[in-house]
Amino acid sequence: MKKINERIKEIREELHLSQEYVAKYMNLNRTAISQIESGNRKISAEELKKFSELFGVTTDELLNGNEEEIPDNMFARSFNELDDADKKEIMNLIKFKKMMKEKSIDNV
Repeated sequence: MKKINERIKEIREELHLSQEYVAKYMNLNRTAISQIESGNRKISAEELKKFSELFGVTTDELLNGNEEEIPDNMFARSFNELDDADKKEIMNLIKFKKMMKEKSIDNV
């Protein structure tokens, strides 16, 4: 069974979120996120709650794990909770990531 720090890192990577992005959301610095992910820093109850909100999972899933993959509808649910400006920003990020992926394929 994975430890909470391993689950946090795994979910963050599956969602393609940088440590910097997570740190900003959590009001922490990137070093703190790195320490959490490596198991060198404990997580407060408030931080656990913020991780679960950011990742779209329950605190129980972070604490105890969940063998299922993160469902696609989690993205839709989270996206629909955003205001229009944030939705536009996310869509621009998606377009950018797709463009970068296409460029990397073209360069192979």
